[in-house]
Amino acid sequence: MESVTKHIITVAATLGVLAVGAGLFVYSGIYNSGADSPHWPVTYALMQQTRERSIEHHAKGIALPGNLDDEAVILKGAGQYAAMCTGCHLKPGMKDSEIRPGLYPQPPNLSQVRVDPKDAFWVIKHGLKMSAMPAWGMSHDDATIWSMVAFLQKLPDLTPAQYKDMVAKAPPDEDMDMGEEGGDHHHGSGEADEGGHSDNHGGSEAAASGPVGSAAGDQSHSHDQSAAAESDGHDHAAAAEAPLSLDGLKLKAVPAAEAVAESFHAALQKGDRDAVLALLAPEVTISEGGHTQSRDDYASRHLSEDIAFLKSARIKPVSLASMPMGETAMVGSETLITATLKGKPTTLRSREMLTLKRQGPQWKIMGVRWQSAPAENGHSD
Repeated sequence: MESVTKHIITVAATLGVLAVGAGLFVYSGIYNSGADSPHWPVTYALMQQTRERSIEHHAKGIALPGNLDDEAVILKGAGQYAAMCTGCHLKPGMKDSEIRPGLYPQPPNLSQVRVDPKDAFWVIKHGLKMSAMPAWGMSHDDATIWSMVAFLQKLPDLTPAQYKDMVAKAPPDEDMDMGEEGGDHHHGSGEADEGGHSDNHGGSEAAASGPVGSAAGDQSHSHDQSAAAESDGHDHAAAAEAPLSLDGLKLKAVPAAEAVAESFHAALQKGDRDAVLALLAPEVTISEGGHTQSRDDYASRHLSEDIAFLKSARIKPVSLASMPMGETAMVGSETLITATLKGKPTTLRSREMLTLKRQGPQWKIMGVRWQSAPAENGHSD
């Protein structure tokens, strides 16, 4: 009995000394916690094994959705990846980034490795402690995270050109706006009229920009002010912009969101400023020709210009469709716009993509993207 007691006292004393020693070590600050000072090999191996087993354990019960091969889901994931992930995980043709060399541990180059979809979902949603991987589930719904997982299954097989094309077709939302920031109203080229407002709707190879109508009636427009820069002080240099894709949208997929889009178009057509602004969320972004403006920027000037233009334009709706994205939805539309410019009728094929979010019983417009180009043969069909 006395021997057992001595062993217990010895073990307790040893543990006490180790605890005091560990406390002194932590308090001293001797340990280098800098990311440029690697762990000891044994420490790194232990942490790596712990992380891998943790991911495998927590991800094993996750059920895969059946739409990971859906093109619309993959395209949404492409846009999310381009906006949030390339700085750390790179993209096809990208060898390094400004932030990546300073990350420890180094994140995987996801353009070269294909990750398990269950593991990928869990890591994207919950993040990883002691790494630079955030928990995107704190700000993104499961549908959005699964879209990224779907895209990751395709990423290692993409060439740089294929990647760029896929990202260009991605539906826009508030996370994916990568255009220039600012309140400039951006348009194609044209000559200003005596009032400093140009209405050349297709006399340039550069795309013009403007609201696009819905299937409800004459509810869209597009206008061009680039040569008015001397009179209004804006930078109206034309910028190349990827075509706005409406692929993946379906008629009446989200009827309530489509109804809001139609109300938005109708309010613009009627010149009802209050109704237009009531449908726009306070944090809405409005993008034209690579330039993005806030709700206040749009309300202070360009909304009035849009309303004025609509009074003289003839609108022919072509299509209106939508896509559900959890608590958000995309509504895209295409319209033919005809106006008399310099005594000649000019027709544009104009597209609009709205991002809407459900807020209680209502849908609010969180993002607006407008784009137009000369219609083929210069007439409405």
